[in-house]
Amino acid sequence: MLEFLQYTFMQRAFISGILIAMLCAVIGVFLVLRRMALIGDGLAHISFGGIAAGVFFGIYPLLSALAFSVFAALGIQKLKQMKVYSDSAIAIFFSFGLALGVVLVSLSHGFNMDLMSYLFGSILAVSETDILLILGVGLATLAALALFYKELFYITFDEESARASGVPVERLNSILLVLTAVAVVLSMRVVGILLVSSFIVIPASIALPLCRSFRQSILASVLVSVSSVVVGLLLAYYFDLAAGGAIVLVLVAAFAAMLVYKKINSK
Repeated sequence: MLEFLQYTFMQRAFISGILIAMLCAVIGVFLVLRRMALIGDGLAHISFGGIAAGVFFGIYPLLSALAFSVFAALGIQKLKQMKVYSDSAIAIFFSFGLALGVVLVSLSHGFNMDLMSYLFGSILAVSETDILLILGVGLATLAALALFYKELFYITFDEESARASGVPVERLNSILLVLTAVAVVLSMRVVGILLVSSFIVIPASIALPLCRSFRQSILASVLVSVSSVVVGLLLAYYFDLAAGGAIVLVLVAAFAAMLVYKKINSK
């Protein structure tokens, strides 16, 4: 049953997938409660320009995408401070990232396999460089979330009261967006740009209706997210499926099961 663990590529897939699942699950709870669920999708499409730039200029794509996404996250927050609506700010950077990516793809005479792997995910092809970056940056991001947990909790439920109490709300919002950008970029190797928002949104959307406290919601979201990676990778290995798609389908099935459970219990 555990024969797949003898393969190095599967070991890397499980390590990177579980760490990213934990990261996205925690951030997702904050974003869903703040009605910012689509920021993950926006940053994923924005980072397409960074991926294309990395492939075009011969830079390690995850690093160029990380720099691009963090810049965009800070830019979105800056536009919000200038009274530009949040969805408009996301759309502006979204358009810029996609346009830059399309131009760079056209200059490189079309898509190549590297670019395609970031669009659709390629967790089974995670390299040693990938896993070192995911481990280093992912653990640092989780540590930052733990460090600012109380403050982020406060602004999630009562931003105005937090601001009146002297909490640096704008700085914390910037930190949350930057951490989201990091989670989005790291998640590309698991589910790809086109599916990355589901990795952030769905676990939290399953956990929140079932739990009575914020801490329980985070733990449940992490459990759902990690379980989806494990089950999705097993399905991909034994049935020769696309791993990223299998993971997301497991998440969608879990969300449907949650809806059925809630409906039965409401009678």
